[in-house]
Amino acid sequence: MKTKKLQSFYILVAIFFSGMASYFAQQSNTIAVANPNVNALTIKPESVAKMMRLELIKINKYKVYDEFDMNEVIKAKEEYKVGCYGQSCLARLGEELKVDYVMSGSIDGLGNKIVITIKIIDVKGQALYKSSVREFDNQETEVQRMVEVVLAEMHGLTVDKLLTDRLAFKNELITSNNVGKVNNSGPRIGFAYLTGSVNEFATRATKYGGLGIQPFTSMIGYQIEGQYVGTENFSALVEGIINISGLEQGQFVPSISLLNGFRFGKANWEFAFGPRFGISSTSEGFFDDQNIYSTDARYFSQSDWSQYAMQNNLNPVDPGNGYIFEKNFDRRGDKAIATTFLIAFGRTFQAGALNIPVNLFYSSQKGGGYVGVNMGFNVQKSKQPINKQSPQRYY
Repeated sequence: MKTKKLQSFYILVAIFFSGMASYFAQQSNTIAVANPNVNALTIKPESVAKMMRLELIKINKYKVYDEFDMNEVIKAKEEYKVGCYGQSCLARLGEELKVDYVMSGSIDGLGNKIVITIKIIDVKGQALYKSSVREFDNQETEVQRMVEVVLAEMHGLTVDKLLTDRLAFKNELITSNNVGKVNNSGPRIGFAYLTGSVNEFATRATKYGGLGIQPFTSMIGYQIEGQYVGTENFSALVEGIINISGLEQGQFVPSISLLNGFRFGKANWEFAFGPRFGISSTSEGFFDDQNIYSTDARYFSQSDWSQYAMQNNLNPVDPGNGYIFEKNFDRRGDKAIATTFLIAFGRTFQAGALNIPVNLFYSSQKGGGYVGVNMGFNVQKSKQPINKQSPQRYY
């Protein structure tokens, strides 16, 4: 029994000293860091090399040469100063420095990401010892943390997940030229039916302040459209529409609409909404719905009633019979800016570079509105990417 205990003790001691020997052997391995290749970033290779040395010291696995240990050898040969990135050159540098390993790599700015490649050359074996490549979000000020992540992963060390998540490159939905900012302006024509109080105003006789027209109207205008968000399957739009209605019936009714729109899917379904601004004519008056003062439920403005009351010995300020003066449409009345709320739904059909938008719409206001359809066309002339970043230089 005693013999077995001694054997177990000796085994544990042997394992302990074997591990310690391996640890110290590893710690005695020397490593030098050559300047990496840096592309399309403002950071200097010398600065990245210092970051690499600092992170190597932190992982505590090598004896790390600093730049002063390397100066004499690097100054002696021009090839070590610039362009020593290949395995054979790094191995020769390691031989002259008398180190076990040489580390280098590349830091590349590629659009909206930074790609870090790190390799460690076994000088004695003239072979690649370790290597790793990783993509990060384009956060140039965090290059040292990116190096920290790559080196930790290369050596099997635990990496802070929060750190990797914050630096990770998100492979997001593509914003391509086909869904970028598109100049999609063009003419619009349409037709609308008038409802509610607007219908009554349109069909009312002109002598009573109406327009004396049919309860429908043509519409002709021009739309200016731009996208402020664009992906493969979704776009957000801002739209401005200048419109004139009623020309076919001798009327001139201008309006301006400012809409926020959304376009979905490859079929280009659209939904838009926003305010519509126009000019309205109104007066205070009442409708003789009970035919007390007329036979056709005519509209009496205050001016109309005052004149009628004087002719018929009635109260000029109070029509009585439950009638009160309220604001109503009257082409003879006061002009003012009027607002309505416009909702539109439709689809843009495409034939090559030709776009044909078709929309159903409803313009709502107190007591009535417009419901109709319009369509247009435009030729897609130019496209620009959504993210107007300065072009990257690769050299």
